[in-house]
Amino acid sequence: MNRSTNRSRRSEMLRQFLKNRGAVFGAVVLAVWTVIAVFAPVVAPYDPLEIDFIGRTAPSPDHVFGTDRLGRDVFSRVLFGARVSLAIGIVSVTIGLTFGTVLGLVAGFYGGRVETVLMRFTDALLAFPGILLALVVIAALGPSLLNVMIAVGISTVPQYARLARSRVLSVKQTPYIEAIHGLGGKGPRVMFRHVLPNISAPLIVLSTLQIGNAILVGSGLSFLGMGAQPPTPEWGLMTAEGRTYLDRGWWISTFPGLAILTVVMAINLMGDGLREALDPHVSADT
Repeated sequence: MNRSTNRSRRSEMLRQFLKNRGAVFGAVVLAVWTVIAVFAPVVAPYDPLEIDFIGRTAPSPDHVFGTDRLGRDVFSRVLFGARVSLAIGIVSVTIGLTFGTVLGLVAGFYGGRVETVLMRFTDALLAFPGILLALVVIAALGPSLLNVMIAVGISTVPQYARLARSRVLSVKQTPYIEAIHGLGGKGPRVMFRHVLPNISAPLIVLSTLQIGNAILVGSGLSFLGMGAQPPTPEWGLMTAEGRTYLDRGWWISTFPGLAILTVVMAINLMGDGLREALDPHVSADT
């Protein structure tokens, strides 16, 4: 009975998601970028790091996105940049989701002093704007691609922790959880096996939306010179490298900027669709 009910719920959620044209469009665009990232070495016509003495050239049949100041093919660099930017988004969100969920889960489940200590810690992190907190972490660890992922992930921990805690406080009062306690269930087993699955839906939605935000923050850090370092083909870094040539080499910054725009837009559209599919009350209230 439970399996049949779960299957029916999944079918209904999929149906609701597919009804949202914007969400489907976003999922398709994101899927295309994911395929590009995976097969970039096959699709890219040139080596993204290869320097050509022809220097900066405008878009042409040989170089559809033109070349940068070092003669590197911008199209190839944009394709390889998808790997880096998507990795920043996915790894950062994984870090934030994992640590934030555990903090909120433990705080909400045990309450008392444990909750007070953990939530005061997250409040302290929340006092810093996300980009500022990321900059502080980067300043401490040093500029690198890995440190950008860690920094962006840490900056999102408070959001997951607060959401997880609020959902745990609601779920642990349900008759289902109280019955498990009555049967002798306690501790981490109940917390991870029974409480966590019941709070996963909003966390999935938040993490999906946060991937786009993580890509933006990671690109911003690279733009400031605190993230990926040359000659890495990363969209934020490529945009920064072309900013001094906007009047005579607009394509150097424009195409990586458009790549950021399309990916973030696709993720946000897909995230909105997931939110409506996982929570039917959203569409009724909006």
